[in-house]
Order: sequence, then structure tokens, then C-alpha cells
Amino acid sequence: ALIDFILIVTVAEGVVLALWHRSTGQGLSAVAAARMLLPGVCLMLALRAALSGVAWPFVPLALTAALIAHLADLRGRWRG
Repeated sequence: ALIDFILIVTVAEGVVLALWHRSTGQGLSAVAAARMLLPGVCLMLALRAALSGVAWPFVPLALTAALIAHLADLRGRWRG
């Protein structure tokens, strides 16, 4: 239940960041916010799956998705 709450708060944070950028032109764009938050979301999904006994392939799949999202975030930051 705690992981679900954290996931909800993280998604809400992304929405707030995107709306803030849309209304003021400041802060992170929706794409940059998603790129920043997605690795953490994938890690939380992997933890949730491991703790709830979901079929084992989901955990490494979520961890791989976290790695790919993290690398995409780094690439976006390096390119400016």
C-alpha cells in the first residue's frame, strides 16, 4: 500500500511539473519531467512486484526498463 501511495504521489508530481511549465513556461517540460521520474517509477514497480509475488519475469523486466529510462534521462541531460 505504501508503494502504491508513492507511485500516486510521483505521478501527481509529474502532472504538477508539466502543468507548471505549461502555465508559466518555467521549470521542466512534460517530457523532461517524465524522463526524470520514469526510472524511479520503474524501480518502485519492480519492488512492488517482488513483494507481492508477481510472476518472476516482471521484476527483471521492470529493472531493465528503469535502466533504459535512466540512460534516456542522462542522454537528454547531456544534450541539454
